[in-house]
Amino acid sequence: MSRGLLARNSSRWLLMALAVAAPVVAAATGEPIAHEVRVDGHPLRVWEKAPAEPRARLLLVHGRTWSTRPDFDLQVDGEAKSLMDGLVAMGMGAWGVDLRGYGETPRDDSGWLTPERAAADVAGVLAWLAARDPDAPRPYLFGWSYGAMVSQLVAQRRPDLLSGLILFGYPVRPGIDRDPEGADGEPPRQATTSQAAASDFIVPGAISQAAIDAFVAAALAADPVRADWRELAQWRGLDGASVRLPTLLLEGYHDPLALDDVHAELFSRLDTDDKAWVVIPGGGHAAFLETPRDYFLEQLEAFLSRPR
Repeated sequence: MSRGLLARNSSRWLLMALAVAAPVVAAATGEPIAHEVRVDGHPLRVWEKAPAEPRARLLLVHGRTWSTRPDFDLQVDGEAKSLMDGLVAMGMGAWGVDLRGYGETPRDDSGWLTPERAAADVAGVLAWLAARDPDAPRPYLFGWSYGAMVSQLVAQRRPDLLSGLILFGYPVRPGIDRDPEGADGEPPRQATTSQAAASDFIVPGAISQAAIDAFVAAALAADPVRADWRELAQWRGLDGASVRLPTLLLEGYHDPLALDDVHAELFSRLDTDDKAWVVIPGGGHAAFLETPRDYFLEQLEAFLSRPR
């Protein structure tokens, strides 16, 4: 079954909601609030941008290479690019976690990160959010790229902590469960590069050169050393049939990491009737930073605003 047919059959509510969705208005909200959250004794940096009474709350989980600030709170003079600011403009509260070895979260003594460790840390941050405001609805979990896989593991293991799941740039593919060479030794701690920071922007004209330059500068400043992962066989625990929460699967049409067969299998196995698979036209792996940004935000608002 094609991705378009799946989206049409399972998301008629989404199309109706989009018909009445308010235009997305960019609103800068200044610097995010920085929190230190300890999970199993380890400090994690959590960033917050939220109105006083958010309509919904989201925890954002970044991808393989870059941390929360460059990914989700990019500031560009004269351009609206921050996903966190976009969510706040819709009345949503946004929190982002720097996983171990990313941004302002240090590595642990092993120097490595694993899928299960990342999922446990995200679950710990969700529990921290629940403890801060026990009367608020449970947050939604938004995962981008590697963060989408981490978020799925959390949804499978701790659905009690979530209201729903949003996956974007889901990059499962053959070989993703194999450890890099030398994973039984010291982490390589390779320096990140400008070329790597700009590599997701592949659609001509979808983003300005000024925004690419701003992303590259922010990414290298926040994450000058590449985080190291091992025990990747833990990704074999990903099982769509174990996800029973409302789920939105987002895919940039031009995203080379988003494979239709992988998305189709995941979507068909999700054990919920509250699910939608939406293709972002004109978008790549970083669609929410590109020209389809408003459309991307409209999909989020429609999903988050649906009565449940």
